[in-house]
Amino acid sequence: MALTLHGTVSDNTVALDRKTATPLIINGDMAIAQRGTSLSSQSSSTRLLDRFANDIGGGGAITISQDTDTPNSTFPNSMKMVVATADSSIAAADAYRFTYSVEGKDIATVGLGNSDCQTMTLTFWVRSSVTGTYGIGLQNSAETENYVDEYAISSANTWEKKVINIPVRTSGTWLTTNGIGLGIRWDLGSGTNYNGTADTWQTTSGKVYRTSSCVNWIANASATFYVTGVQLEIGTFDANSIPDFQHEDAGTSLARCQRYYYNGGDSSNQLGIVSGGFDNKVINSWAHPTTMRAAPTMTTLAEDASGTSTSMQYSGISDMGCRLRANSNNNSVFIFFNFKAEAEL
Repeated sequence: MALTLHGTVSDNTVALDRKTATPLIINGDMAIAQRGTSLSSQSSSTRLLDRFANDIGGGGAITISQDTDTPNSTFPNSMKMVVATADSSIAAADAYRFTYSVEGKDIATVGLGNSDCQTMTLTFWVRSSVTGTYGIGLQNSAETENYVDEYAISSANTWEKKVINIPVRTSGTWLTTNGIGLGIRWDLGSGTNYNGTADTWQTTSGKVYRTSSCVNWIANASATFYVTGVQLEIGTFDANSIPDFQHEDAGTSLARCQRYYYNGGDSSNQLGIVSGGFDNKVINSWAHPTTMRAAPTMTTLAEDASGTSTSMQYSGISDMGCRLRANSNNNSVFIFFNFKAEAEL
C-alpha cells in the first residue's frame, strides 16, 4: 500500500541507532554521476546516474539529467526525466521505466522466499508535471515473482514523498549471491504486457510493475519527472515512522558505486603507462579502486601514444584488477589512455 507525504516535511519523528547500518539503496540521493550529468533524447535503454538505469523501448524518447531541483536542502540532487518524443500509441510490449537492482548479498538478510521473511518499506521523493496513478514493481532475478503497487501524484510540479509497504514473500527463488537479489521498477507508461494486480505478490511468466489504472507519462510532450531520496528499509513504516534518509559521505558513496562501474581516467585526465622495453610491448598491472561485483567488461575510450601502438588489450581481468597491454613500434613509448570498467547488475 502506498502512502503520500506532501511538501517538504522533515521526517524526524523516529530516532533509530543506524551507526552500523549500510543503506540498501546506493546513491539514492542521486549525487554520484560517473558517466556524466545529461543525456539528450534517449530512445533506447541507457544508464546515467550511478546504480539507476532507464529502460526505453518504443517510439518515444527521454532526456535524462542530474538536477538540483530537490524537495529540501537535505538532498543535493535529483534525477530529472523529460519527454523528448511523446509516445501516445504504446504497444503491448513497449516499455518506459527506470530501475534499480539490489545485489543479492545486500538483500539476503530480508530472507525473501523463506518462512522467516521480513517486510520491507520503499520510500522516495517524486515530482511530476503529470498527475495520476503510477505503478511500481519489485521482482526476483528471474522476474517471475512480482509485487505490484500503485502510488498517486496528486499535485503537478510539487514534491511528494511516497511510502510503499512491501509484505513478506515466503515462496519463489531469490538470489543471495552477487546477482540480482531484488529488482525495483518505476513505470513511466509501459504496455499492457506489464500489467499486474496491485497490492499483492504474484507469480507470473514475466515481469509486471504497473496496473491498467496507471497513467502514461511518456504520452505527454515535454512532461517532467524528478526523483530522489530513494530508500529501502527492512520493516513496516508509515510516513511518520520511516527513518530519516541515511546520507553517506561522498567517498563512501563513490566507492560503493565503483563496485559496479568506474572510469579509468577521462578525456582531460588520462592515465599513462610506460614501456618496460620487453618485446615492443607496453605492459602494466591495474588494480580496480575497489573490489568489483564481478570481473568487469573493460572498454577503452581514448588512447594517445608517443609512438605507434595498437588499441589497448586487457587480460587477466578479475574483480580485483587486470593487466593492460599495447603493442608499440619501439621499446620506449608512453601511452595515455582512459577506459571504463562495468560490472552492473
